[in-house]
Amino acid sequence: MPKMLEGDDECCFCVAAIQMASGPTVDANLEEAARHIEEAVSQHARLVVLPEYFCLMGMKDTDKLAAMEQPGSGPIQAFLSETARRLGIWLVGGSVPLTSPDPDRVYNSCLVYSDTGEQIARYDKIHLFGLSMEHESYAEEKTIRAGDTVVTFDSPFGRIGLSICYDLRFPELYRKMNGVDIILAPAAFTAVTGKAHWEVLVRARAIENQAYVIAPAQGGYHVNGRETHGDSMIVDPWGVVLKRLPRGAGAVVAEIDPKYLKRVRASLPALKHRRL
Repeated sequence: MPKMLEGDDECCFCVAAIQMASGPTVDANLEEAARHIEEAVSQHARLVVLPEYFCLMGMKDTDKLAAMEQPGSGPIQAFLSETARRLGIWLVGGSVPLTSPDPDRVYNSCLVYSDTGEQIARYDKIHLFGLSMEHESYAEEKTIRAGDTVVTFDSPFGRIGLSICYDLRFPELYRKMNGVDIILAPAAFTAVTGKAHWEVLVRARAIENQAYVIAPAQGGYHVNGRETHGDSMIVDPWGVVLKRLPRGAGAVVAEIDPKYLKRVRASLPALKHRRL
């Protein structure tokens, strides 16, 4: 359980961001994810967040259609539920391909499971990535159907808001979350865009929303030839990077302090000063 602060009735607790370089085989990715989750739990993490596409980085974009699952059914969702229950943690699947009304496109869905294995929340990625730059080209709208709902939920760790990767470039999404304590931003930033913008965007979202940000990422070279930026990090509401993993697979674990969060918001009440 989260440890108690001495002389205080509020709890500090550990959270984890998992970094991977996922490949084209779902089973192998789930096995690797399990190892990193257990590593995080060994460091006392109670809330563990996996990166976007943790379960599949296919050889081609349409591979996600073959792996898509019906909501509430399938090996990826079973893995998340069973792992959360077995380890007694809250577990977040950064993104899972779920069926949509369009048979040629999936929802890219962030799924949250409680320590009993119950699915608590689902967020369908709203902003779909598109890039055409030198030798790189991406068009997520071809295989992903955009969501349209901002998702927040209450947890033992505070109020949490969900987002995925490209969402980080759209600060208005986070304003609509209305004062969340923790923002989750699982991602698979490209090496080029990540080097230029990843840290700036993650820290900006933490500062302007006065919230902790847990940002797990894909990081490294993938079998499909893609390179992702990595640099998974956990950032505090003052914009300080508490822990990070620049490269390679593993777990980034840091402590969240609700008392510190309250002090930041009390000393600089920027959220109350908004006029627009």
